[in-house]
Amino acid sequence: MTERLNSAQPYVLGLFRIVVGLLFFCHGASSLFGWFGGVDGNGATVDAGTWPGWYAAVIQLVGGALVMFGLGTRAAALISSGSMAYAYFKVHQPEELWPIQNGGEPSAMFCWALLLLVFTGSGAFSLDRLIAAARGERGRNSAADSEGSGRTPIAA
Repeated sequence: MTERLNSAQPYVLGLFRIVVGLLFFCHGASSLFGWFGGVDGNGATVDAGTWPGWYAAVIQLVGGALVMFGLGTRAAALISSGSMAYAYFKVHQPEELWPIQNGGEPSAMFCWALLLLVFTGSGAFSLDRLIAAARGERGRNSAADSEGSGRTPIAA
């Protein structure tokens, strides 16, 4: 069973990346364009150039799209994860200690999910992989590469 799960790992990781990127993108689109109910569900948007809300929304929109499509995944995920760490510690944590109490659960979850992608890479279904294949490079996260190189998958 472990071998079967390990062989599916790049595909599940790719789906994880797509979902996390899409959700992160939606947060940015909500704040910048008022989509999905806008800020606080009232259709409002963040004023352009305001610190830190507008800058966070731009990172969410661009970073979410890059992560979702798997283009420059590690760099986009690192910047996005850092922005969520900043959001948690500057906005939420001063109110209360625990994320459940201070409304910081989304920030904490995005921070850790995106940080995971920094270390795992994009998985399957990514533009990073297509570009690497076009250049003749081997994908770094495929099960075949792990087996062929003697490396073990992430979750052995």
